[in-house]
Amino acid sequence: MAQLQWYPGHMAKTKRQVIEKLKLVDCVIELLDARAPMSSRNPMIDEIVRHKPRVVVMMKKDLADIEGLRKWLSYFEEKGAIALAINAFDRKDLPKVVKAAELSAAGVLAKEASKGRQKRAVRAMILGIPNVGKSTLINQLIQKRVLTVGDRPGVTKNIQMIRIHEDIELMDTPGILWPKFEDPEVAKRLALLGTLKDHLIPLDEIVIYGFNYLEKYHPQHFEERYQFTLDTNNIVAIFDGIGERMGCFTKGREIDYDRVIDIFLNDFREGRLGKVMLDR
Repeated sequence: MAQLQWYPGHMAKTKRQVIEKLKLVDCVIELLDARAPMSSRNPMIDEIVRHKPRVVVMMKKDLADIEGLRKWLSYFEEKGAIALAINAFDRKDLPKVVKAAELSAAGVLAKEASKGRQKRAVRAMILGIPNVGKSTLINQLIQKRVLTVGDRPGVTKNIQMIRIHEDIELMDTPGILWPKFEDPEVAKRLALLGTLKDHLIPLDEIVIYGFNYLEKYHPQHFEERYQFTLDTNNIVAIFDGIGERMGCFTKGREIDYDRVIDIFLNDFREGRLGKVMLDR
């Protein structure tokens, strides 16, 4: 795959706005995909955030390999961040995000208190690449749908401040990707998870990448789902096997490969092929 380069104008604009508005917040909550914590991390994030206190939140922990996730939590903690993994739809996980933000901003608020300023709510900026779950997290925190949520990248368009409750305000931002992917493996991982728009990389290439990953790390997950042995030496046979078992046929009883691709990608992204960790 050739080096993938893209940088829509709205992302360049968002980056400038984020840098400008950082002075208005006490800390940053950086959202990552728990299935690919490093690949889903914007490499420009350190340049953007600089010395602002940071919380790293790995989303979709219910879809991630637990042992691999523990190692990534340790990695980010060693880098000096407060790190946690959550399922945004688990009510027990949501207070952890608020507490982590309060802990991260404690130094800033203590400094203000020492100058006699009145106690106020923590102001935190949420950052992350498109489709990582920013709007979903905010909606779950306030328990009502105020932000548009979608399963496609690039839903949030504007920077906005939302009051969660009296203790914390969150500044939501559009997802920011970086200008180009130096490592094509990163682009494929993000495409497999649905973070990149599907038209940027050929879908059959993404699916084959998924076959190779499962054969190497989780062949049993594939076999349990589709009831045949995964062998990437014969890619066409894999497509045909999924098509036959999932009833993907055209009117002429040929395998409908577009439906096979859709089924496999949905199965992978929704966890029907087991808990995964694309970053090892």
